[in-house]
Amino acid sequence: MTKISNVFNKINELRKRYYLSAVSKQSLLTLISETEVAEQVYNSNAIENSTLSLEETEKILLQIDLDRYISEREIFEAKNLARVVSYIDNKAKEKELDLEVILMLHKMLISNIREEVAGRFRKENEWVRVGSHIAVNPKEIINRLEKMLAEYNANNQENIIKRIARLHLTFEFIHPFVDGNGRIGRVLNNYLLIREGFVPINIKFIDRKKYYEAFKEFDVSEATGVMEEIVGRALTNSYHKRLAYLEGKKVITLREYAQKNKISHSNAINKAVRQTIEAFLEKGVWKIGE
Repeated sequence: MTKISNVFNKINELRKRYYLSAVSKQSLLTLISETEVAEQVYNSNAIENSTLSLEETEKILLQIDLDRYISEREIFEAKNLARVVSYIDNKAKEKELDLEVILMLHKMLISNIREEVAGRFRKENEWVRVGSHIAVNPKEIINRLEKMLAEYNANNQENIIKRIARLHLTFEFIHPFVDGNGRIGRVLNNYLLIREGFVPINIKFIDRKKYYEAFKEFDVSEATGVMEEIVGRALTNSYHKRLAYLEGKKVITLREYAQKNKISHSNAINKAVRQTIEAFLEKGVWKIGE
C-alpha cells in the first residue's frame, strides 16, 4: 500500500470519529470555523507576500486599530478573503463548483482592490508569469478550466487527497486571473472538500517552501506527490484539532504534553510533524488534546 493510501485510510478513520462526535454539536463546530477564519486569511495572504501578522489580521477583522500604517490594499485583502472563507463554509454544499462560482468568488476577493479585473478571467494579451512558468494563453483558459473540473468529477472514486492536489496544481498552472490566483486556488480546495463531506484545510505559511516545491514538481513532470503530502498533512491536522474539541479533551500545548510524558519537546514535535500523535498547529503553536 502506498504512503498516500495509508494517509487516506487514516483520514477516513478520523472522519468517522468526527461525524460520530459532531452529533448535536453544531454550535461548537460553528465556533471552531469562526475562530479559524483569521488563521486561514493570515496564512493564505502571507504565502502571497502580505506583511500582516496573524495578530494584525485578527485586529483588522475585529475592526481594531493597528499600531502601524497598513496599506488599504492589505486591509481589503484581509477583509475580502475573510468574507470568501466564511461564505464557502456556509454555501459550498448548496452549489456544485463551476466557472460561474469561481468568477463570483474572485469578484468577492478582488473587489475594492482591482475592480477592473475582479470577477473575470484574463483577456487577450493579459499574460502572467509564475516563477519561471508562463501561464496558459488567455484564449485557452475556459477550456482548460472546464477540462480540470470534468476530470475532477470523473475521478470521484479516487482518493480525495489525490483529486484535490491535482486540481489545485492544475488551477495554478492555468492561472486564470490577472490577480488573486493563489488565494482563490486555496479557497477552491476547501469548497470541494466541504462539498464532499470533509473538513476544510489550512495550508500554512511555514510550509511555503514545500508548497512551491510542489508546483515545481508539477511543472517539470506533472507529478503531484509533494502536493498530496501537503494536502494529506493539512487534512489530518484539521481533523486532529476538531476531534480534540468535539471529544471534550483538555487541549494543552505540546510542551506541556512532552513534560507530562517525560519526552523531549523536540521529540514531541517530531511525532506531531510525522502525525504519529494527534497534535495540531493552532495559531503557530503545537497543541494536543488529552
